[in-house]
Amino acid sequence: MPEFLSFMNEILWGSVMIYLLLGAGAWFTWRTGYIQFRYLRHFPKSLKRSLSPQSGGLTAFQALCTSLAARVGSGNLAGVAIAITAGGPGAVFWMWVSAIIGMASSFAECSLAQLYKERDASGQFRGGPAWYMSRGLGMRWMGVLFSVFLLLAYGLIFNTVQANSVSNAMHFAFDLPKVVCGVGLMIFTLLVIVRGLRSVAKLMQWLVPIMAALWMSASVIISLWHLNQIPMVIETIIRSAFGWQEAAAGAVGYTISQALTSGFQRGMFSNEAGMGSTPNAAAAAASWPPHPAAQGIVQMIGVLVDTLIICTATAMVLLLAGYDTAQTSVDGIQLVQKAMAYFAGRWGAEFVAAIVLLFAFSSIVANYIYAENNLIYLKLNSPRNVWLLRITTLVMVMLGTMLSLPVVWQLADIIMALMAITNLTAILLLSPVVRIIASDYLRQRKLGVKPVFDPARYPEIEQQLAPGTWDDVPRQ
Repeated sequence: MPEFLSFMNEILWGSVMIYLLLGAGAWFTWRTGYIQFRYLRHFPKSLKRSLSPQSGGLTAFQALCTSLAARVGSGNLAGVAIAITAGGPGAVFWMWVSAIIGMASSFAECSLAQLYKERDASGQFRGGPAWYMSRGLGMRWMGVLFSVFLLLAYGLIFNTVQANSVSNAMHFAFDLPKVVCGVGLMIFTLLVIVRGLRSVAKLMQWLVPIMAALWMSASVIISLWHLNQIPMVIETIIRSAFGWQEAAAGAVGYTISQALTSGFQRGMFSNEAGMGSTPNAAAAAASWPPHPAAQGIVQMIGVLVDTLIICTATAMVLLLAGYDTAQTSVDGIQLVQKAMAYFAGRWGAEFVAAIVLLFAFSSIVANYIYAENNLIYLKLNSPRNVWLLRITTLVMVMLGTMLSLPVVWQLADIIMALMAITNLTAILLLSPVVRIIASDYLRQRKLGVKPVFDPARYPEIEQQLAPGTWDDVPRQ
């Protein structure tokens, strides 16, 4: 089985996904007028505006924190360690590239999710890739296919990855039995997910900033402590990314390939740009200003925070500790713990265990919310089916504490690639709509007015929208 999974990963990530991610990111960067670069200085202002509460949905900040809860998981710790051991320090550089380019893809998918959202029976906004595949492309079959992939990924496989990292970290730091860790995770997860989307969003708007700040603070302290080594670390990352260190050995092609593949794999698992998961949270927001592009810009901040800040923090801890070569006998999260213990002794390993517990727990909860959202799209959200999904999620969390790490990560990579291929195909087909959204927003910004989306300006788009979704938006 591991050999077959490895073969599938080699096919999907050896060429298909790399070209698709790079191509889609570059395409949307151009089609949106390089929006991730043009609006970089406006991110703080967009984040401040996202706090404004609106009727019918989450605040944009709550949607951002919910999406960050799914993004900021074990991929930011164990994933970075695995990327470095598999592809060398150069993998960090390609993680940065995947984030910068992926910001445009994230803008595209999240703006589309906002545009094609609809209200559920309780009046809460719902949406995501399945909805824009259905409404925007008229391809419900594609929406169903994507929803099935997402249910497999977020209801099953990804939660095993998170639970696996938690159990390994807690066992390494506190010698805690993995069964005890699994049972504890199951109980706390159940207590949160039964409260629904709004309660989860309210929890995440407090939990996510706190846990991110804790990890960032530790990394900054270590980096300042070894400030004289930072230039050397950055040089090592760049030289390794292009194979300059290995040129004399004649291994340039292999080294670049490994670094690029590992960087993009782990980068995408971490920031989820283009994968189609984040739009499920983005659609739930009542965006302010009332324009689809506003939520797309806010969600770009999530990619920036996740990969360029949090993942870089992990990479710095690892590389400053000297863990820049393959250590197959140590899994990803234990490698991070060993690196932190190098600087802070036993306390360091325990601190990482606590951080990964927070990261993974928030991811498991957000993953479930995404899965339940697509159960609603499939019209299978009867109480019996919802409880079946909850029980299955909890069982997979428990199993995740027992499974071997390579199998878990390989399954995650495959399902992630299938989701991304389906979603990227859809948003590329909808790129004319993305261009309209971006152009409309930028036009109004240039005029110095508050951007407001008026569907009447675009009759072809208006007839695809859910009735009543944008009717209460003030017309220009």
